[in-house]
Amino acid sequence: MAKNTVAAYARDLDRYVTFLFGKNISTPEQISKSDVAAFSQELSTKYGLKASSTSRILSAVRGLHRFWLLESITTLDVAVNQKPPKLPLRLPKAISINDVLALLAAAGPEPSDEIAINNPIGLRDRALLELLYATGARVSEIADLNIDDLVDSGLLRLLGKGDKQRVVPVGSYAQESLNAYLTRVRPVLTARGRGTPAVFLNQRGSRLSRQSIWQILVDAAEKSGIQSHVSPHTLRHSFATHLLEGGADIRVVQELLGHSSVATTQIYTLVTVDALREVYATAHPRARR
Repeated sequence: MAKNTVAAYARDLDRYVTFLFGKNISTPEQISKSDVAAFSQELSTKYGLKASSTSRILSAVRGLHRFWLLESITTLDVAVNQKPPKLPLRLPKAISINDVLALLAAAGPEPSDEIAINNPIGLRDRALLELLYATGARVSEIADLNIDDLVDSGLLRLLGKGDKQRVVPVGSYAQESLNAYLTRVRPVLTARGRGTPAVFLNQRGSRLSRQSIWQILVDAAEKSGIQSHVSPHTLRHSFATHLLEGGADIRVVQELLGHSSVATTQIYTLVTVDALREVYATAHPRARR
């Protein structure tokens, strides 16, 4: 698993062990089903954790008890039947295509614009957001992108969760913005630093951080006047939603997003079904009540 995942599970189990010690439980065999249930209850009542956080922590707890059973440390898995709280259905928050265009325009000029000559950082920011939307990449994948990952002008190699690699196509608009940044801006930024393989650089010539990418997007969203909350993941959601609305096969979208299971990708189909219902209700003569 990824380092961040391992660290998160370690923190979750630390919380569990602290809870057990508080009940004077010092060995795995002393833990009962009611203790696991009490811990689950405490997560929401005492700490006020959301269902998603509680579910993840209980997943770590169940994994620990399963490990103890497999290693013959215990003779019974008391957590096997502990159900996680039901997660609320949260649809991805995508923005419209017009909002995406407004966001890109606010980030920086198109390479062909005359003002692009005097706005190198704007060219970088435009290329950055164009690439996020064109590929559906996670912000960490774009931050970690190196020059060697540019397979060619139309393909990009991304390193996703669990160090899984995937190759995704890059649209013509993103290609144009990226090429303009690489030829006209990146060499200048590189000269200010010590040399790095990173594609996107800050003004000191170092790799652009995830936090900086986030801020670039927030600034562009504010400048564009978009009312809804926008984050790097918003562009990822918009990428998937717009593909499905355009008729893309869900398996292709799954591959582009780097989802290990198509079930994760299927959440986007709910968004497009809502759009279909709305169009049907307004367009079909027998749909109105």
